[in-house]
Amino acid sequence: MSGDGLNQEATAQIGFVGLGRMGLPMCAALAGAGYRVTATDERPGAQADAVACRAAWRDTPAQAAAAADALITVLPGSCEVQAVMLGEAGALEAMAAGTTWIDMTSSSPSAVRPVRERAIAAGVQVLEAPVGGGVQAARDGRLQLFVGGAAGVLERHRALLEVLGDPERIVHVGGHGTGYTAKLLVNLLWFGQAIATAEALLLGQRTGIDPQVLKQTLGGSSAASTFLSRDVDAVFEGDYLASFELDRICAELEAVTALARDHRVPFELSDCVYRTYRRALARYGPVNGELLGMALREDQAGQKLRSRHS
Repeated sequence: MSGDGLNQEATAQIGFVGLGRMGLPMCAALAGAGYRVTATDERPGAQADAVACRAAWRDTPAQAAAAADALITVLPGSCEVQAVMLGEAGALEAMAAGTTWIDMTSSSPSAVRPVRERAIAAGVQVLEAPVGGGVQAARDGRLQLFVGGAAGVLERHRALLEVLGDPERIVHVGGHGTGYTAKLLVNLLWFGQAIATAEALLLGQRTGIDPQVLKQTLGGSSAASTFLSRDVDAVFEGDYLASFELDRICAELEAVTALARDHRVPFELSDCVYRTYRRALARYGPVNGELLGMALREDQAGQKLRSRHS
């Protein structure tokens, strides 16, 4: 490594697969921090985006991984992780023993387990670190990271991860699989709050309470939540947060409800949340809209949550 004042880890070669809505600003942050990044994505136009953020382009995951000390994947879901790592021109076959794969995808722990086991058998260290916080947090390097894997591997790559995430919000949840599970549970509770909040506001509105007044009242009570204080106002403006696809939402909710079945945990309320989003998908199609579960409840009630005070 060079002796230009950067530490050895900070000048590592990074392979990066996944230049989508979240991955592209994360790739740009790493390149901007001085890492040598080689990137790839199957999306048309991704090569120009990679070059614009000062990453070198490679045509396949295997080529991006070949010279990397660490490979980062930020993909839509578990199926894409399996294809990128194990498919034709897949990354795992090109990775050397002693390197590290960091999967930052919101994945099903059971679906990714066989990929992780093959990586570890090949001498590749593995961390999962799915992210929370959205696109702006990715641009600002302030993501929340839910890390699963060995503590020593996390510490080895902490400087890299702190480029992407708020150091105080990089949480070592536990061993392999726990990071994926924690992220699924965060999303489950958020979508559950969306449905419960829609039902409460619709009932209040039907009985004569302005939704904004009811939102403020609830926010000052024991029912207060970040969802109420930060997220629900979008619906009052007819904005259903077109930042994540309904079919992906349903896949994540399916994964977490299946996990509960596997572990024999009662999950009736969460199953209802999943079924509601499945109905939203059937009605609206695989469009973007994290709050389309609330739109479904509006349609079912025959009224819109619009405030006279907004």
